[in-house]
Amino acid sequence: MTATQGARILIVDDEPQIRKLLKVTLQAHQFEIHECADGEEAVIQASIVHPDLIVLDLGLPGISGMDVLQRIREWSQVPVIVLTAKDREEDKIAALDGGADDYVTKPFGMGELVARIRVALRHVAKTTDEPVLRFGPLKIDLAQRQVDLDGSPVKLTPTEYEMLKVLATHAGKIITQRQLLQQVWGGHHHESDSHYLRVYVGHLRKKLQEDPTRPRFIQTEPGIGYRFLLQD
Repeated sequence: MTATQGARILIVDDEPQIRKLLKVTLQAHQFEIHECADGEEAVIQASIVHPDLIVLDLGLPGISGMDVLQRIREWSQVPVIVLTAKDREEDKIAALDGGADDYVTKPFGMGELVARIRVALRHVAKTTDEPVLRFGPLKIDLAQRQVDLDGSPVKLTPTEYEMLKVLATHAGKIITQRQLLQQVWGGHHHESDSHYLRVYVGHLRKKLQEDPTRPRFIQTEPGIGYRFLLQD
């Protein structure tokens, strides 16, 4: 038995014939197979099954394969091999820049795909990815983009959620204003936009029921940035 046999592989493709072909062939190579046919289900299955590798089609019903890749990359570094009929160079570049580890176009040779799967599994780094973060009464489900406080959902705007995610995934560490602006707004910001941070942090604190003078979750580091506080 090789080191890659027995690995869990999630197949995401809306073509039943492709899923059947992959399932039969990969099971013959001693892989454990899970499958789904749409993008939303793919994100859910990835968080539940914890696959060792994902074979992902780009043209999916519901959310696209690129959106699936982006959502999964928010909390996991699981190897992703894109398997798609899209063969334009710009599609390949976008997928690889978006976090895919490999790109295979249809029609494809099954032997080559299995070899690429074995290579990706050999190179995979063992991680402790956890899609759900817990800080005392606060739970952040990164796969579902769901925030709960004391068991009740907290309604956040997309920007508020992105800020909370960045801070919480670096809990205990100082995130500078510049880092926060870059990670939440990307390249579309200026240093002078730091006043937006104060506004959004203020909104977050109210929704997390924080007293700014005695913060439970988000601590201001004057002149530097913010720190998400680890809970006792």
